[in-house]
Amino acid sequence: MIPAPAVPTALRPYVAARIPYDVAFGAPGVHRGLPSTTLTLVLPLDEPLRVSWPDWSDSLHAAWGSLSGLHTAPAAVHHDGAQRGIQLALTVAGARVLLRRPASDLAGALTDVDQAVVPLALRELPERLHDLPSWPARVALVDRTLAALAAASGDLAPRAEVARALALLTSGAAVAGVAAEVGYSRRRLSTLVRAECGLTPKEFQRVARLETTRQVLGRRPLAEVAAVCGYSDQAHLTREWSALAGCTPTTWLRDEFPFVQDRRDDQDAGSEHD
Repeated sequence: MIPAPAVPTALRPYVAARIPYDVAFGAPGVHRGLPSTTLTLVLPLDEPLRVSWPDWSDSLHAAWGSLSGLHTAPAAVHHDGAQRGIQLALTVAGARVLLRRPASDLAGALTDVDQAVVPLALRELPERLHDLPSWPARVALVDRTLAALAAASGDLAPRAEVARALALLTSGAAVAGVAAEVGYSRRRLSTLVRAECGLTPKEFQRVARLETTRQVLGRRPLAEVAAVCGYSDQAHLTREWSALAGCTPTTWLRDEFPFVQDRRDDQDAGSEHD
């Protein structure tokens, strides 16, 4: 991965990660884009990013600016042996502030930024990146573009109680407890959460738990990972990974580890700039 400064403080409510990448896989192939609690915006440099849903052959999508909403199945990211670009993880609040639309509008979708109903500055960003000669200049352009969008957004953040509910679900709180905490019935909570992000509270919670396990897989035994991340046991963890990621945790580590490790190292390095 490319060393880069941490996401600017003003953007952190909207951008969970901003990762410049230059990855050599050694041979053409496909890697998995796992479900997460953030929307993914990828700005490739060498060729359009090709993404599809594995079990839907007609879903193959190629774009210079690829935007995917929240989803509960893995995406298939196709490559020719190497990839370069900048990947952004946009929060649910970031969807409203930076994309000017709720995350639910993009749930389960693979969208070309150039064709999506998003601000002009985002649609123009891929072409502007191609004109720049260095990684620092590219990262700076992305940061400036997003900062300008955030500054001009006004009051577009999700309603406070929905944002609170999503934060509690991400932390692993039970759905019934979250509903009580924010003062809604479970049915009302489900309606509001789905309207905001496109997933039900339970789906969002499952994806958040999967996301949490990605940070510790390969560093601790699977039984410990299961216990720490809120699964009833290792078998439960494996079932959830098979359902949401399309593979077991062990398979994912074997297939994706070089890419995963590079991303970890890059994020760890970035945090040193905080």
